[in-house]
Amino acid sequence: MGPQRLAVCAAFLAFCGFTLAGCSMGKTDAATRGRDVFETCVPCHNSDGSGNREVGAPNIAGMNEWYVEEELDKFRAGVRGLQFNDMEGMRMGPMALSLTSEDDVKAVAHYVETLPVVRHAASLPGDPKAGEALYATCGACHGDQGAGNPDLKAPRIAGVDDWYLVTELRKFRSGVRGANPKDMQGRLMRPMARTLANEDAIRNVVAYIGTLKP
Repeated sequence: MGPQRLAVCAAFLAFCGFTLAGCSMGKTDAATRGRDVFETCVPCHNSDGSGNREVGAPNIAGMNEWYVEEELDKFRAGVRGLQFNDMEGMRMGPMALSLTSEDDVKAVAHYVETLPVVRHAASLPGDPKAGEALYATCGACHGDQGAGNPDLKAPRIAGVDDWYLVTELRKFRSGVRGANPKDMQGRLMRPMARTLANEDAIRNVVAYIGTLKP
């Protein structure tokens, strides 16, 4: 069995374990429910939500509640995470399914937003000056400072790790994300990502995003 299949099997086993553990979560009150449910996320995203690049888990601390909720719903519905060339998504799918109710989704999404934003140093090369001009397309939805716009379903991207932004832009350009007809926001994002002509353009615009303050 190859390492990718082992990763998927491990995620499935973890999902089974967390599903069983989730049976006791109904006994907790609303104030602590989000924190308790977040234990499902800790093995990959860390207790502070700072993420883990080695397993492809992004920094989610302080991410918009509405966006976390929306993306979890997409994973639970199979709108994301079912493509075999999206290993990170395939690992995330079973984890999202361990949230057995919409109340759990809402509680953990709210908890994630309360976590203090964690900023990591840049890890990839890129020219922020060259990326500034390219960002004009992104800023129309995500805002001049990358703070996001809930009315346009555009999440905060300032403060998000550069390696994750590069990975997701590649996925949008190739159709790994944004091809599912049920993913309306992804379908809008895909042509935006395809305006970035090459790998240098991707890294440059991400380098510029790294200069923005969340």
